[in-house]
Amino acid sequence: MEVEKNFGNLVQVERGKEIYEGILLPSPENGIFLLKLENGYNVGFNKKEVLKMKVLKKIFEKDNDFEIKNSRDKPNVAMVILGGTISARLNPGKGGVDFIENPKDLFKYYPELFERVNISQVEVPFMKGSENMDYKDWQKIAKVVGELVNDSNISGVIVTQGTDTLHYTSSALSFFLRDLGKPVVLTFSQRSIDRGSSDATLNLISSAKIATSDFSGVVVVGHANSDDDFSYGILGTKVRKMHSSRRDAFKSINSEPVFKIFPEKIEKISAYSLRDNKKKCFVDNKFEEKIALLKFYPGQDPEILDYYVKKGYKGIIIEMLGLGHVATSGARLSWIKKLKEIQKKGIIVCASAQTIYGRLDPLVYVTGRELIETGVIYLKDMLSETAFVKLGWVLGHKEWILSRDKVKEKMLQNIAHEFNNRLVE
Repeated sequence: MEVEKNFGNLVQVERGKEIYEGILLPSPENGIFLLKLENGYNVGFNKKEVLKMKVLKKIFEKDNDFEIKNSRDKPNVAMVILGGTISARLNPGKGGVDFIENPKDLFKYYPELFERVNISQVEVPFMKGSENMDYKDWQKIAKVVGELVNDSNISGVIVTQGTDTLHYTSSALSFFLRDLGKPVVLTFSQRSIDRGSSDATLNLISSAKIATSDFSGVVVVGHANSDDDFSYGILGTKVRKMHSSRRDAFKSINSEPVFKIFPEKIEKISAYSLRDNKKKCFVDNKFEEKIALLKFYPGQDPEILDYYVKKGYKGIIIEMLGLGHVATSGARLSWIKKLKEIQKKGIIVCASAQTIYGRLDPLVYVTGRELIETGVIYLKDMLSETAFVKLGWVLGHKEWILSRDKVKEKMLQNIAHEFNNRLVE
């Protein structure tokens, strides 16, 4: 039994009456090998205990003959590949995953994508885990996507990225891409492309359907549940990662999804902007990096705000309790004095909700009324992550920051569907 030659392949192992299937991994211990099961867990085997091993699929053999074949009767879609699990596959030597080295390595796992669309252009600005991305990456992505959507031969753009900060990127593109007339679809995978349980297939096919639809705007597309039944298309400013590992990790917050996407059809759930191929998108990706997202907790010392003043920060989003509350009573813990103080020094302070769902309303209780009088800008039902991105974008415009009233006006203007004025309490 030549185990070493089959590392990285999908195999079936017989041990007594037990049969296992999974990816064969090497082990640093002599006489032991590992099998990565479909559920993601690894099982160790002593070679002496294995009765039979059969290769079910040669996953990592070189496939130099793979070609992207386009057809004139299919719409053209561009892809922007940024890294993340959807661009990763198993490294048998590590028992973990590495990013793919060539887009073809992604496409050969999902030939179904080419049955629906032509992938006419592929851009790889960088390959990163999304936790390592920042606003400069968002700016770079926006430039690349902006050029692609202005290509008259391209129907729409699919952006693939890691899940951890995908909702930050979708918010950034929602503000950076002005006068957008085509679909920009962000999608993901919670499980690497070489796993039988990968969620990338449905996500990519669903993304292609939206990229060629009559929609215009930025959406995140992904599994609606843990099965492979259908996907949701969710507005880029109203989406949030709500689970660390489930396929349906992303949920629409304080808003209905835009689409329900089945393999063969699209169901419209809520109103959306229509495609206008004549529009010319322009990239407005100015951004102020000296902003912060701060979560209030019981007993928190308001002097923490002095740190941001000292470091030259221009704005802070404070995730507040309930309808928009932080401590206001007691000489030691009250935030009233400190909030007034830092705002007089020029820092813009906005409030978002820790509850995630629901809308802030500072007028219900005395606490809220005291806080709004300090000048805090209450951002209604806007998500904290969206608020963070929007504040950086607004403060990046020198013509707006000349007036505090102008900044407030822009933060409360519904620019990219970040507010849902029809939210039912």
